[in-house]
Amino acid sequence: MAAPRITRLFAAVNIGSFRVSAMIAGLSETGEMIVLGSGHRAAQGIKRGYVTDMQAATHSVRDAIERAEKMANTGVQKVWIGCSGAGLVSTTARVEVDIGGRRIEQDDIEHLLVAGREVIQPDGRMVLHAQPAHYTLDGAHGVPNPKGLHAERLAVDIHVMLADGAPIRNLTETVQNAHLEVEAVVGSPVAAGHACLTPEERELGVALVEFGAEVTTVSVYAAGMLLGMQVIPFGSGDITDAVASAFGIRRYQAERLKCMSGSAIASPADHREMIPVNAPGDPEGAGPLARHADDKNRIPRAELISVITQQLGHFTEEVGKSLKAMGFTGQRGQQVVLTGGGAQLPGLADYAQSALGRPVRIGAPPTMIGLPPGLATPSSSTLVGLVLYAAADPVDIRAIGPAYQPSTRYSGLGLVTRVYRALREYF
Repeated sequence: MAAPRITRLFAAVNIGSFRVSAMIAGLSETGEMIVLGSGHRAAQGIKRGYVTDMQAATHSVRDAIERAEKMANTGVQKVWIGCSGAGLVSTTARVEVDIGGRRIEQDDIEHLLVAGREVIQPDGRMVLHAQPAHYTLDGAHGVPNPKGLHAERLAVDIHVMLADGAPIRNLTETVQNAHLEVEAVVGSPVAAGHACLTPEERELGVALVEFGAEVTTVSVYAAGMLLGMQVIPFGSGDITDAVASAFGIRRYQAERLKCMSGSAIASPADHREMIPVNAPGDPEGAGPLARHADDKNRIPRAELISVITQQLGHFTEEVGKSLKAMGFTGQRGQQVVLTGGGAQLPGLADYAQSALGRPVRIGAPPTMIGLPPGLATPSSSTLVGLVLYAAADPVDIRAIGPAYQPSTRYSGLGLVTRVYRALREYF
């Protein structure tokens, strides 16, 4: 059978602190997303989501995209890029117009969205997203498309994501130096949410915790939109560093121990199990003799897990504080979804569920044609989410129509006030 014809091509680059990943996907004539190629390499010049060495970061981006192009057997000029640092802030705003009981036309919707531009208060920051989440007709929330309906008043809730300008410009220039055009910069919570949250979860209320290498992003969804987010400067790499420090070993050895023998849940057998610090095939005497190791450079698995769980205690404590600060409580403040590379630690869902007192599941990208098994994991949620987000062709109110003065609009509240009001309304 002939391969499906690709009608549109999408390319994405996720610039993480641990790894830079690229993906090229195509939308077939039947509407299916097909992964054509992917590539990744170790990140250089990136620290906790910020570019610290543009030349090194550019080299990482160029290498990752070239690997994806080679696999896809095609070149790309434009990419969507993910951002997890840059002081990301999410908020919502509401704007409404008087309809007078008549039928709502497309012009009314466009006028409403254009009016929404006036209520965005970036407070000196850069606007990454300004998108309509859902509409309200005469107090009835959650209308996906009001066209053709009758109403006295029409309102829309707008999701706005802001970022510090300088880090975004550094990120953009890094990609441009790799001879690529930037289609858009997408906040990682938005991309990851597209990949591993169900529409029902986003509607009923869910917290998404993206556990990255050096940064953890905690975001809250309800009523179909992202209501708030906080960034924690702690990631799975900090656990690796703690293991390296505790046993006096090299970082690559600590990373291997964490990934191969680590767990978030202890068992009675851990005290009897000795695990080798060196990998199979390493030359004898490679690396230092670990603290508490036997003469074969093996350590008790129980001690490794003790170090890991101590760090996880700090992690869940900070996540809990963020959820509380965003008002993620009550009946809707229940489900938590963990994703990102750090979420692949065995037993983490059970540990987090006990620590947070809420149901927790691990979020991974959906099944896609051509998606390699190595990318069907929580560590690739943001990367896969970027191409899904691009294919969804989201509406941004900054690109709609001419200016229009509405008869009634939402008063300009401050950023913190708007976030607090939205969270109180839904939780």
